[in-house]
Amino acid sequence: MKKLYQGKEVDFVPNILPVSDLRNYNEVLKNCQVGEPVFLTKNGRGKFVVMDIEDYEREKAEKKLLMKLQEAEEAVKDESAWMSLDELKKSVGV
Repeated sequence: MKKLYQGKEVDFVPNILPVSDLRNYNEVLKNCQVGEPVFLTKNGRGKFVVMDIEDYEREKAEKKLLMKLQEAEEAVKDESAWMSLDELKKSVGV
Protein backbone atom coordinates (compact mmCIF):
# COMPACT_ATOMS: atom_id res chain seq x y z
CA MET A 1 0.00 0.00 0.00
CA LYS A 2 1.40 3.39 -1.01
CA LYS A 3 1.44 6.24 1.49
CA LEU A 4 2.22 9.92 1.10
CA TYR A 5 5.50 11.01 2.67
CA GLN A 6 6.81 14.55 2.18
CA GLY A 7 4.42 14.97 -0.75
CA LYS A 8 5.55 11.81 -2.58
CA GLU A 9 4.03 8.34 -2.83
CA VAL A 10 6.23 5.80 -1.06
CA ASP A 11 5.86 2.16 -0.04
CA PHE A 12 6.21 3.04 3.62
CA VAL A 13 6.45 6.09 5.84
CA PRO A 14 9.47 5.81 8.14
CA ASN A 15 8.66 5.66 11.82
CA ILE A 16 11.07 8.19 13.35
CA LEU A 17 11.24 8.83 17.09
CA PRO A 18 13.70 10.60 19.39
CA VAL A 19 15.93 8.23 21.38
CA SER A 20 14.46 9.77 24.55
CA ASP A 21 11.23 7.87 23.74
CA LEU A 22 13.06 4.70 24.85
CA ARG A 23 12.06 5.67 28.38
CA ASN A 24 8.75 4.11 27.38
CA TYR A 25 10.27 1.23 25.40
CA ASN A 26 7.00 -0.74 25.28
CA GLU A 27 5.48 1.99 23.10
CA VAL A 28 8.56 2.01 20.86
CA LEU A 29 8.35 -1.78 20.49
CA LYS A 30 4.65 -1.54 19.59
CA ASN A 31 5.67 0.71 16.70
CA CYS A 32 8.23 -1.84 15.52
CA GLN A 33 6.22 -4.26 13.41
CA VAL A 34 7.36 -6.71 10.74
CA GLY A 35 8.54 -4.70 7.76
CA GLU A 36 8.42 -1.39 9.62
CA PRO A 37 11.58 -0.52 11.56
CA VAL A 38 11.69 2.33 14.05
CA PHE A 39 14.43 4.91 13.44
CA LEU A 40 15.72 6.60 16.59
CA THR A 41 17.31 10.03 16.46
CA LYS A 42 19.68 11.78 18.84
CA ASN A 43 19.96 15.56 18.59
CA GLY A 44 17.86 15.43 15.41
CA ARG A 45 20.15 13.01 13.58
CA GLY A 46 19.63 9.32 12.82
CA LYS A 47 21.41 7.17 15.40
CA PHE A 48 19.76 3.73 15.78
CA VAL A 49 17.30 1.38 14.11
CA VAL A 50 15.02 -0.98 16.03
CA MET A 51 13.58 -3.74 13.88
CA ASP A 52 11.73 -7.03 14.18
CA ILE A 53 14.12 -9.99 14.51
CA GLU A 54 12.54 -11.72 11.48
CA ASP A 55 13.32 -8.67 9.32
CA TYR A 56 16.87 -8.57 10.65
CA GLU A 57 17.45 -12.28 9.93
CA ARG A 58 15.94 -11.95 6.44
CA GLU A 59 18.11 -8.92 5.61
CA LYS A 60 21.17 -10.74 6.92
CA ALA A 61 20.39 -13.80 4.75
CA GLU A 62 19.73 -11.59 1.70
CA LYS A 63 23.07 -9.85 2.18
CA LYS A 64 24.86 -13.21 2.42
CA LEU A 65 23.11 -14.44 -0.74
CA LEU A 66 24.00 -11.26 -2.65
CA MET A 67 27.64 -11.66 -1.63
CA LYS A 68 27.63 -15.28 -2.86
CA LEU A 69 26.02 -14.21 -6.15
CA GLN A 70 28.66 -11.52 -6.59
CA GLU A 71 31.40 -14.11 -5.98
CA ALA A 72 29.78 -16.42 -8.55
CA GLU A 73 29.55 -13.62 -11.12
CA GLU A 74 33.23 -12.83 -10.63
CA ALA A 75 34.14 -16.52 -10.95
CA VAL A 76 32.20 -16.79 -14.22
CA LYS A 77 34.17 -13.87 -15.64
CA ASP A 78 37.44 -15.71 -14.90
CA GLU A 79 37.45 -18.06 -17.90
CA SER A 80 40.72 -19.68 -16.81
CA ALA A 81 38.77 -21.40 -14.02
CA TRP A 82 36.32 -23.00 -16.47
CA MET A 83 36.42 -26.73 -17.25
CA SER A 84 35.70 -28.41 -20.52
CA LEU A 85 32.94 -31.03 -20.56
CA ASP A 86 35.55 -33.80 -20.74
CA GLU A 87 37.44 -32.36 -17.75
CA LEU A 88 34.20 -32.14 -15.77
CA LYS A 89 33.26 -35.74 -16.58
CA LYS A 90 36.72 -36.90 -15.57
CA SER A 91 36.60 -34.96 -12.28
CA VAL A 92 33.28 -36.57 -11.27
CA GLY A 93 34.25 -40.02 -12.54
CA VAL A 94 31.88 -40.33 -15.48
